[in-house]
Amino acid sequence: MTYLILNGLANGLILGVIYAMIGVSLSLLYGVLQVKNFAHGEFLIAGAYFCYVLYNAFDLHPLLALPLAFLCFMAFGWLLNNLVMPRLQRSDDPMLASLLVMYGVSLMLAASMLLLFEADFRSLDFSFEPISMKVGMLYLPTARLVAMGVTVAILLVLAWFLYFTLPGKAIRASIMNRDAVQIVGVNIKRLSAAAFALSIGLAGASGVMVSMVFPSFNPFVGVDYTLIGFIVVVLGGLGNPMGAILGGLVFGLAEQMSIVFLPQTMAPIIGFSIMILVIFFRPNGLLGKARTS
Repeated sequence: MTYLILNGLANGLILGVIYAMIGVSLSLLYGVLQVKNFAHGEFLIAGAYFCYVLYNAFDLHPLLALPLAFLCFMAFGWLLNNLVMPRLQRSDDPMLASLLVMYGVSLMLAASMLLLFEADFRSLDFSFEPISMKVGMLYLPTARLVAMGVTVAILLVLAWFLYFTLPGKAIRASIMNRDAVQIVGVNIKRLSAAAFALSIGLAGASGVMVSMVFPSFNPFVGVDYTLIGFIVVVLGGLGNPMGAILGGLVFGLAEQMSIVFLPQTMAPIIGFSIMILVIFFRPNGLLGKARTS
C-alpha cells in the first residue's frame, strides 16, 4: 500500500504540473479579456498533433518541437485575436458573443483535425533512454519526469515574466482593473492581443507535454482538457494565473490519489466534488480575490 500511495503522489504531482500549465494559459485569457475559451482543449490537442507531425515527418525531438509549437500557436493566437476580438467587443454582449465564437472555433478545430488525422487514436512513438528512472523506491517513466521538469521551467519563466517585466506587470494590472490600466496610458488593445497570443501559445506547448505524458490522443479528447482547465481555474481563482498552479496541483493529486483508494471511475467525481466545495466555501477560489470593477 505504501508503494501505491507514493506512486499516486508522484503521478499526481506530474499530472498536476501539466494541469497547472493548462489552467494558467486559460486563466490568462479570461483574466485579461474575460473570454471563456471553450476551444482551449482543441488548441492543446492541435499542439499534440503538431508535435506528432514534426516527429514522424522530420524526426524532430519533442523538446525541439516545443518552442516551435509555442511560437506557431502564439502567432495564430495573435492573428485570431485581431480577426475576432475587435468585432466581439463592439457587440451588445461581448462575453456571450465570445463564448459562442470560441465554441464555434472549438468545433472547427476538432473537425479539421478529424479531417486530417481521422478518428483513430495517435501516440508519439518516442522514448527516452533509459525508459524509466528510479526515484526512491519508485520507477517512474523518464518521459513523464522530463515533461514535469520542462513544464516547471516554463511556469517559472512565466512567473518571472508576470512579476518582473513591465508587460507582465501590465497584464496582472489589467486582470485586477482593466479600466485603471487604460487611465495610466497602457494600450489595452495591444496588451489584450499579447495576452491572447500568449494563452494560445501556452496551450500549444501544453499539447506537446500532453503528447509526451499521456499514451494517446485523438481529435475528440480536447473537450476533456477544456473541462480540466476550467476546473483548475475555478479551484485557483478566476483570472489568477498563479492560483491556477495551485489548482492544477490540487486536482492532479486528488485525481491520482482517488485512483489508489477508489475505483478509477470515481476520479472525475472526486475532482468535481472538490471544485463544488471550493465554490461553496471560497467562491473566489483558493487564491482568488474579489475582482475590482
